[in-house]
Amino acid sequence: MCGITGWVSFDRDLTQQRTQLDAMTRTMACRGPDAGGAWLDRHAALGHRRLAVIDLEGGTQPMVVPTDDGPVAITYSGEVYNYLELRSELLRRGHRFETRSDTEVVLHGYVEWGEAVAERLNGMFAFAVWDSRIEKLVMIRDRMGVKPLYYAGTDDGVLFGSEPKAILANALADRAVDLDGLRELVSFTQTPGSAVWCGMHEVVPGGVVTVDRSGLRERRYWTLPTRPHTDDLKTTVATVRELLEDIVSRQLVSDVPRCTLLSGGLDSSAITALAAAKLGRPGEHGEAGEKVRSFAVDFVGREDDFVADDLRATTDAPYALEVAAHVGSQHEAIVLDHAAIADPAVRRAVITARDSPLSLGDMDGSLYLLFQAIRQQSTVALSGESADEVFGGYRWFHQPEVQAARTFPWMAVFVSGARAQVSDRFNPAITAALDLPSYIRDRYSDAVAEVERGEGESDHEMRMREMTYLHLTRFVRMLLERKDRISMAVGLEVRVPFCDHRLVEYVYNTPWSLKTFDGREKSLLRAATADLLPRSVLERVKAPYPATLDPHYTSSLLQQSKELLTTDDPVFDLVDRSWLEDITRQDSATMPIDVRNGMERVLDLSTWLDIYRPELRL
Repeated sequence: MCGITGWVSFDRDLTQQRTQLDAMTRTMACRGPDAGGAWLDRHAALGHRRLAVIDLEGGTQPMVVPTDDGPVAITYSGEVYNYLELRSELLRRGHRFETRSDTEVVLHGYVEWGEAVAERLNGMFAFAVWDSRIEKLVMIRDRMGVKPLYYAGTDDGVLFGSEPKAILANALADRAVDLDGLRELVSFTQTPGSAVWCGMHEVVPGGVVTVDRSGLRERRYWTLPTRPHTDDLKTTVATVRELLEDIVSRQLVSDVPRCTLLSGGLDSSAITALAAAKLGRPGEHGEAGEKVRSFAVDFVGREDDFVADDLRATTDAPYALEVAAHVGSQHEAIVLDHAAIADPAVRRAVITARDSPLSLGDMDGSLYLLFQAIRQQSTVALSGESADEVFGGYRWFHQPEVQAARTFPWMAVFVSGARAQVSDRFNPAITAALDLPSYIRDRYSDAVAEVERGEGESDHEMRMREMTYLHLTRFVRMLLERKDRISMAVGLEVRVPFCDHRLVEYVYNTPWSLKTFDGREKSLLRAATADLLPRSVLERVKAPYPATLDPHYTSSLLQQSKELLTTDDPVFDLVDRSWLEDITRQDSATMPIDVRNGMERVLDLSTWLDIYRPELRL
């Protein structure tokens, strides 16, 4: 896992632009704390920051393969889990390798197959190849968009980077956000290709972007396919189990310490149990197996201040401990207090990591602190992220009123709170200019138009396919971006087994009636891992990532908001000052959670404006 950046210019000699490239590369230092590198050619400059995971000695980048017609160079981020098979195939084709790294396999794969190498890769990756033989840059991103990659066209080429901040470090970049960018920041639509900043775009998941003297072109090598599903229930459950065992086995490959994120929910517990089973087996040469390490987050006084609600019926800790004992993991709870989470320095670190004021407040702050603590002991972590999107785990999947709503399902659930926060947070002129209801309606129409109906599919099955598609192409992207940015801010590589495209495609095309065969959510996942987990976890109702309920945290936010109100902060060019003043008059002990969240968003927005000072074109 790493940070990549670069610059292609057909009218400049980029060998003279090392200082500018170094500035871009430095912004990726957190993503790659182990090493940095640069490679400059006349019309291409590639930068790299490395988090060493595989072949610690030999995997330095950018990496170059010389050919008779000129060098081919790569800057690469991520992990390819089938690289050993590809390496064997390339050896048979006459390629020779100097390292054990997956980076070199991808680079030789490009030399052998060109852009079509993307279709052969299984993993999470984003990389850029400069092919000097034909003076062309090729940027490729993994199918589910686990690893980020952004670009901005220039008059004579392109700038690119793992995060917008790398591009913004170049003097040619436009540090502006217009109305469409602001709409993306607050609408929770996650439009593919959008990057918020003017002139900047993301390489879409499953996308290829090429740049040469004739211009810039985009295409998709993968989209979520609609296929017939002919397996019966027994075969379907068995296939899901086989896929999960293979995926977890591949994603445990690492030359550095690895662990799992264990909340005690079905998703993370399944991954931890599968990892424990794999690691606990004797090795090929008879050596003893190892215990998997697992980590969870908890809060000081959690048992005292916890109040069950519609989202969280139980706390995580007892379930995580039960799973750890059941599978024999070496478990540790990272216990956080309100002061650490409320620290403005933590908020600033999160906003810097995300390049955006769109955070989840205390849940992002605690995630940052959790990852920071884990990184002291492990470099790679396996997560249960995305299982809800793949297997239909959110309760709103199963609510008839949400199924009938012609909008993004998550908005149908939270629409009243979301609209109230947006309209109250921004001043009336900006609220009117944004016209978020129309924007959301248009983005929803665009999204469902992409869904291909299965042959003979009923209206209900088609609607559930649409809802699943929306989650797999929009909602999960927000979660993946959050996890990538916050984990990489502390140099922790988080792998997401449930995003393996083989599993995603198979379950996406499994009829909804099979996905809910026992009348519950995530029926297939529960059945596929039933022999691995305690009954209590198999029967547990889903709970989202925990939020702190400590009133002292809210008191800290109130104090910070009061201090903000004494200034002429540019946030008040956007936000209605009187609305925040009204909030600060409330009692922290009785403040509703949605009001507290609104206060968090204002503090986030103020921090973002201070860090980036963008030109707002509204």
